[in-house]
Amino acid sequence: MNLPAFFQKDTFASSTSRGLIAGFLGGLAGTAVKSLVENYLPVRKIEQRSAQIKIVDDLSTMITGTPISHQNEALAEQLVSFPFGASLGAAYGYGKKDKDDYKITDGVILGASTWFSTHETSLPLMGLEAKPTEIPLKMQANELFAHVLFGITTEVVRSLVNQRLKSQRY
Repeated sequence: MNLPAFFQKDTFASSTSRGLIAGFLGGLAGTAVKSLVENYLPVRKIEQRSAQIKIVDDLSTMITGTPISHQNEALAEQLVSFPFGASLGAAYGYGKKDKDDYKITDGVILGASTWFSTHETSLPLMGLEAKPTEIPLKMQANELFAHVLFGITTEVVRSLVNQRLKSQRY
């Protein structure tokens, strides 16, 4: 069986594969948009290090005995953001494997729930970010906006890639 014929089928394996691939690519695109937005809208105080940098810094210290250098912090942040966003997109794509239609509300829900489950709960609980009550409302709104754009972009790209895979137009 050739690959285009495989993706056109409505079997569990083909719809799952389409969903994972489309979601993964959507998550990458969503992360790129989110990162771009965060370059223009402040999501944390200037002297505050992001959770991603803290994670990579701790890992670097455990492995090499030294923290990451200041000039490599932007790269380190993306080394966490892009795999996380792509994985989240793949899980989202799997969840929508049987739904070919595009729904912007699903993207908004994905982005808002991602923001809530990370920046409002798990990251503060792990000590990687300040409590939500300690973060200015404007910065929280900027972070939520960036996450909603992540979700919408993920949904748009997921839907387009899924349609292309299913219709065999590469």
